[in-house]
Amino acid sequence: MGGLLTRFLARRLAALVLTLAAASVVIFGALYLSPGDPATLLAGGRSPSPEALAAVRAQYHLDDPFWTRYWRWLSDVFSWRLGRSMSFGTDVSGLISARLGNTLFLVGYAALLILVIGIGFGLLGALGGRIGTTITTLTSSLLMAVPAFIAAIVLIWVFATRLNWLPVFGSGSGFAGRLEHLTLPAVALAGSYIAYLSRITRSAVATELRSERVETARSRGVRTPSIVRRHVLRNAAAPVLTVSGLTVAGLIAGTVVVEQAFGVSGIGSLLVLAAQKQDFVVVQNISLLMVAAFCLANTTVDLVNAVLDKRLLRAGK
Repeated sequence: MGGLLTRFLARRLAALVLTLAAASVVIFGALYLSPGDPATLLAGGRSPSPEALAAVRAQYHLDDPFWTRYWRWLSDVFSWRLGRSMSFGTDVSGLISARLGNTLFLVGYAALLILVIGIGFGLLGALGGRIGTTITTLTSSLLMAVPAFIAAIVLIWVFATRLNWLPVFGSGSGFAGRLEHLTLPAVALAGSYIAYLSRITRSAVATELRSERVETARSRGVRTPSIVRRHVLRNAAAPVLTVSGLTVAGLIAGTVVVEQAFGVSGIGSLLVLAAQKQDFVVVQNISLLMVAAFCLANTTVDLVNAVLDKRLLRAGK
């Protein structure tokens, strides 16, 4: 089994490297596929003087071959030297580092809400009888029907404007300050994902409850809590874990809308601001960061699933 796991790990890591390499080529090459002079785009889309254009060309080595420029850019990314933003007038690495903590806190907060509430509602729908199924169905249908930006507006109106319970703007400072400021953004971000995970959990658990192994255990007089713990939850974990991992990975892209709505100083709002200012250097590096985070999350989920379910290793032998 150790050999199977090693080969599975090697294949997944190789696929991760190839995916990231292909994504980096596409993201880097997008600059040169855009209409107009890349030097003008790197200068922020303004109308720079010939001297400024020449300086940009020299700074970014635009006269070198494409693959030479790509390799130099990729090497700088691994060294966390992401270039200089023309519109913000500072290093891109500093811009991202200053905002990354807020985004990670928001994503972690939303992920915790999704896992706890989503799985909890799913178990209620599968194990709570008709009442539990009705509650879960109605709640998930409502949450899935509300986009994140609509949820943000409703939450702001109810909890910030009418009740004045929570702040509506900014990221806060320190753990307590961030927790207070990012509660509403996290809820808005997590809503539709909670509904989706609860439906997947309910479906997976209900399928296992109808399985042959569960019927056999019941015929032998095994108590229901023991059946759920030993057979149902363990075998239903794989699809739930897969969806949970993909959901957490997708949260990073979802922060763009929520951070804008609540004025959170994160990389999602930075991406929007940089796109508005046509600051391609910032957009380029944030896009690569988001793609890398999504791919890493997917690979981690595959590896955890393989450890929990040895059938995946034998199937990929």
